Parts: sequence; C-alpha cells; structure tokens
Amino acid sequence: MERIIEEIREDLSRRIAVTADRLADRTLAEDPAYAALLGRAELRERIHHNLRQSVEGLVRGVRGLPVELADARATGALRAEQGLPLASLLRTYRRGGRLVWQDLHEAVAVHDPAALPRLLPAAAVLWDVLDQLTDAVADAYRRTEAARCDRDRERRAALLDALLDGAGPADGPAVSEAAAQLGLPEHGRFAVVVLAPGGTAGPAGAGRVGGEPAADGPRVLWRIRADGETGLVELGHHPLESLRELLGPLGARAGVSPVVEGPGDLARARWLAALALRTVPASGGPCTALLDERLPTALVASQAELAGRLRQVVLGPVLALPAEDRRVLLTTLGTWLTCRGSTTYAAQRLYCHRNTVSNRLRRLEQLTGRMLSDPAHVVELALAHAAVVQRAAGTPAATAASTAPGTPGTPGDAKPPGGRGARRSG
Repeated sequence: MERIIEEIREDLSRRIAVTADRLADRTLAEDPAYAALLGRAELRERIHHNLRQSVEGLVRGVRGLPVELADARATGALRAEQGLPLASLLRTYRRGGRLVWQDLHEAVAVHDPAALPRLLPAAAVLWDVLDQLTDAVADAYRRTEAARCDRDRERRAALLDALLDGAGPADGPAVSEAAAQLGLPEHGRFAVVVLAPGGTAGPAGAGRVGGEPAADGPRVLWRIRADGETGLVELGHHPLESLRELLGPLGARAGVSPVVEGPGDLARARWLAALALRTVPASGGPCTALLDERLPTALVASQAELAGRLRQVVLGPVLALPAEDRRVLLTTLGTWLTCRGSTTYAAQRLYCHRNTVSNRLRRLEQLTGRMLSDPAHVVELALAHAAVVQRAAGTPAATAASTAPGTPGTPGDAKPPGGRGARRSG
C-alpha cells in the first residue's frame, strides 16, 4: 500500500492542490465565520497544508508510526484565539478528509485500476488519522478557549472594579475607558445591586453573569465579592422598581441604589446599595430594599455612633426597664409606627384592646418626654426605635457601605423603619 501511494504521489499532490481551491471556495461561500476571518489566499494555503498533513499522516499510519499532531494543535489554538467557532473548524477538517480519500481513490484508479482493492485497508488508516487530527484540533481549541474565557473574566472583573470602586475621578479616563469596554453608554440610567452573602446571581432571575439582558429585563453585570455579589444594572427604559421582579427568584436579601446617570456615579451608587442592604435585618427572609424607600433607617444605619446616642438619649429610660416591660413598650411603639399612628390598627396587630395600646403609649410618652402628637418627637422616636431594632437584629456592617467614596462614615446595623409621618389617631 505504501508503494502505491509513493507511485501516485505526484498526481495526488496536483489533485490535492485543486481540492484546496475547491474547498476554500466552498468554505467561504457557506461559512460566514470563515469569510469574516480569513481571505481566500490565506484560507486556501491553510487548507492545502492540512490536506498534505492528512496524506503524510496516512503514510506514517501505514508504516505504523504515530501521527504528527503538533500542527493540528497549533491550528486549534490559533482559531480559538481568533474566535472562529469550533464547529466551523471541525467541519472543514472533515470535509478535507473526505476529499483526500476521493483524490486518493481517483489517482489510484488512473494509475493502476487493478490496485484499487489493495487500497481499501488504507481507508481505515485514513479515518483513524483524521480522527486523531480532529481530536487534537478540538482539544487544543477547548483548552485555549477556556484560558481565553478566564482572561476575559479577569479583565471584566477589573473593569467592573474600576467602576464600582471608583478608581480615579468620576469623569476621568479610567472610568470612561472601563465603561466603553463593558459596552456601557456615557449617559443613561444605571443602578447598583448588592446581594447579602449567600445570595447567588443565577440566570433564572437576574440575567447572565456575562451581562446579557434577561428576557424583557435590564442588563446586569455581576461581580462576586467577599461580602456578597454586586450587580451593575443598565436599566434602559425599565423602572427601578422592576428590579424587585428581577431579583425576587434569587431568594436573597438585596440592596438597590437610586438611579444614577453615568458610569462615573457607580461607585457612589454601590455604596448606597450596600447601605440599603444594611436596612434589611440579617435574621429576616428574602427582601429587595430600595434605598429611597428606606431613607430614615438608612440614615441610622450609616452612622453607628450617632445611632447609639439616639438610642440612649431618646429611649434610654425605656431601655433601662426590665426586659419584659422593655419588650412590650418597644413592640407597641414599632407596631404603632408601622400602622401610621393608628391605635386601632396597632391593637388589632397586637391582639389586644385599643385602650391597652393607648395606655402603653402614654407610659412611653412619660418615660421619654416625647409626645406622639408632636411630629418632631415622632421623628425622633421612629429613628431611635430603628436604631434599637437595628442593634438587636445584629445586621453585619457591609464593608462596602462603611465608608462612602470621598465621605466619612461608620458601620452600623439596620432595620426597616416603621412609618413615616405617623400621627396618633383612632
């Protein structure tokens, strides 16, 4: 068999050159990926080389020698770096293998038709060679693609860090370049989401990690951090409240910043999102907290030292009571605030008579010196109550929210507020 191949080598070489032309033209006509990547001359030369490699592999296989795979591996790695789909690459290899066999069969038929039966064992050898070549191409391609994906993820993480951590001035070139490379517009509607540790940005509710928009939803770019996951949200025309529906399936505690208009504002937005998360007690269930809906509690959460003073100055006498008395009065105050100052509704929630609630509130007024009929006093009591519950909840201070970019701050605990603008009524 080896002798037959040697006898037809010159004719086979001419046929393979013609085959390379045909296969190059067919590939460019049928495969847009190749057409976008290579010109005809380069593609034709590469195909011609691969066809000759197949013949050489056949000769080595007939001799019982191992097939040289280094060139196939180099091709797989190169095409992966260039972004050519693996399916396109393997399709061309397989078509080339079939055409090599066709050229071989035709060359033997012309040279010595009687030798065709002796050519049949070469078919099995050739297919084995082609399998080894395509396996080597695919393996090198996948390894290179995995490494490239790792580099892309690291690069993407660095770009997100530049935006979320505020690396440089908000209007500086580093921010603009990072936004451009992530495909973010210079002006738009953005928000930042911070998930509590243990939350996962899965594709079911919050878009893909790669940044593709969820169906009919905003685009979310996720960044894994030690204290949880952070999402940069390009809202587009979607309202901020739509993030509740987006994040709900994750079953996590999440904080959401207000809307900002440019990538340079994202570092501040991240701090505000982390602050919003701190208004959700760690012992509570899944919750999506929008900062603008929790400003009083966020204010308390952002200033631990002042929150401590607020607890002591406003509710100190209540906190000094025996545990059960303290619990009853604080629970009553919190319920009354949640019910927007309605004693009747508070009594229904507390499963007691309305007069019982009124008596507890009067005692609270006597102990604190604050009147629930005075709006200024109600504000103090609401904030102080939030500070008390915040401390009891033990919400861990988020590292990202401990200090705003360019603004001094201190860590603290948080709890959703009761009511705003509450008044004492029936």
